[in-house]
Formats: sequence, C-alpha cells, structure tokens
Amino acid sequence: MDTILKVEHLKKYFAVNVGGPFTRQMASLKAVDDVSFDVGRGETVGLVGETGCGKTTVGRTIVGLYKPTAGAITYCDQNLCVLTNEAMRKVRSKLQMIFQDPYASLNPRMTVGNIIGEPMDIFSIGTLAERRERVQELLRTVGLNPEHANRFPHEFSGGQRQRIGIARALAMNPEFIIADEPISALDVSIQAQIVNMLEDLQQNLGLTYLFIAHDLAMVKHISDRVIVLYLGKVVEVDESKDIYRHPLHPYTKALLSAVPIPDPRIEMQRQRIVLKGDLPSPVNPPSGCHFRTRCPIAQPICAEQQPELRDMGSGHMVSCHFVS
Repeated sequence: MDTILKVEHLKKYFAVNVGGPFTRQMASLKAVDDVSFDVGRGETVGLVGETGCGKTTVGRTIVGLYKPTAGAITYCDQNLCVLTNEAMRKVRSKLQMIFQDPYASLNPRMTVGNIIGEPMDIFSIGTLAERRERVQELLRTVGLNPEHANRFPHEFSGGQRQRIGIARALAMNPEFIIADEPISALDVSIQAQIVNMLEDLQQNLGLTYLFIAHDLAMVKHISDRVIVLYLGKVVEVDESKDIYRHPLHPYTKALLSAVPIPDPRIEMQRQRIVLKGDLPSPVNPPSGCHFRTRCPIAQPICAEQQPELRDMGSGHMVSCHFVS
C-alpha cells in the first residue's frame, strides 16, 4: 500500500508553570512522547485512548497548528517539519482537519457560504460565481440545502454544524483528512449519520482518514487499523478486526471491556476491567512503562525499563514486557 503519511519519533512538549500563582517554575508537559506510525493512501486509521493521552495534539501537530518539539512528519515525501510557512500553506490545501466542537470551530459572524468558501478565497480559486457554485455543491454533498449558504452557524443544530465543518474541509479537494473526534459532541443517532457520510465521501472522493476518537465501538466500525495511545506513547497497533478480537496490551483490554454490548445477556456475563487510579500527569510521567501505575500485571522491571514496541506477528505491534 502506498504510504501517504509517515510519523517518526514525534514529540510535542508544552512549557507549563508548575510553581503556583506567585512562583514561576517552568516544566515540560509531554503531550506526545516519541510516537511513530504510518497511514496508507485510501486507508482509515483510528487513533484512540483516554482523554489527555495526546490524540488531538498528534492531529494538530500533523496539520501544523503546533510545531513539533522533535521528530519527522512526512506527507507525500515532504517533511512537514522543515517546510517554510509558504510551502506549508500549499500542503494544507491537500491536508485538512475536521474539528471536534462544531460550536467553537465555526465563526459566528460569518455566513455558512463564507465559512465554506473561505479556503477558496485564501487560495484565489476560481471566480466569485464559481466559488458560490462550489459552495452550493458542497452543501448538497454533506446533505444540506444550498439555500442554507446565507444563514449563520447559530441557526443550525449540532449535527448540521458538523456537516458544515466537513464541507469546509472538502472545499480544496483534499487527499487526507484528520477527523478529531468529529462525533463526540453529537447525539447517538446523528453520530451514525455523520460516520456513514464520512465513509461515503471516502469511497466517492478517494480520501484518507486519521480518525481520532475515544468511542471504540465507532472506531471499530470505520477504521482499517487502530493505534492505541496512552500518556503520549503508542502501546498497541493492529488491524481493526484483530485488535478487537485479540487485544494484547492490558490497557487495550481495559478500554475494550468498557465498550457496551447491545445483547443484555452477553453484557451481564462480561467482566469489566476497572483501572485503578487516575491518569498520571504528563508533566511528571512514571518511570519505565507509563502504564505501570495502573497495570494489573506490573512487575519491578516495568519501573526500570520502557518496553519497546514489538511486532508480535502480522503487523500486530505491542509495547509490553509480558506479552509474548
């Protein structure tokens, strides 16, 4: 499979004040700490994990909203980390992002037509009439009425606003879209509609997705492969169908045990794996394996050595000392 995106040893640290309101003492918050993966053209890769594990930071760093602390991001044989602002601006026409919050990601002072047409205005694509026609076409593509172009975001529901955000992402005919939890703020019935629409768009337009989410049931439905993050590190990677059938990492097993099953008889017989304690601070992560403070099978070696991400066969990658 042709690789469209390759992330190598990506790190993103933020400087934070840990000294309190009256003392300035700076420390590094390790939001993303040595993450590597690749995405094939036409593929959908799911990026999952708890809130605070670094999923969104990975996505925002790829599109250039954050500057990486270290590592390389290669998109279509271009290292995005060394591009000038002008060169990165050209890449962004093919590399777009759908944001999580449909209420905060749309300018309330702009009409829907101006929001969707803004990327074409920035890149001076076509005449004014052609842009208007393109906006109407995009609205139809995402299931909205072209007459809605003259309305403002506050006149729409959450699902409709997310459709507007998707239309804006499609305006420049991108190849790669990072969907940052695009359904987490929506009702369950609307979530299915949005996911089905994303799948249809992928088939019709040949898109590639990095689908960021914490809803593992939805990730299973839409993704070809799944990457599991914990505290800024990759702990498991595998094909979607296989990782749900045979998870190997204790953290992945705990996440999957929390996914409800529609059949009440099976649900009652399942044993839920409850992780003890809270997610450690990324400012001061545990030594060795970051997951060891909550892991049910942790041993002394886990505090001393960070486990490497090993291939357990058929591309199933796991970062754990005790998985064989």
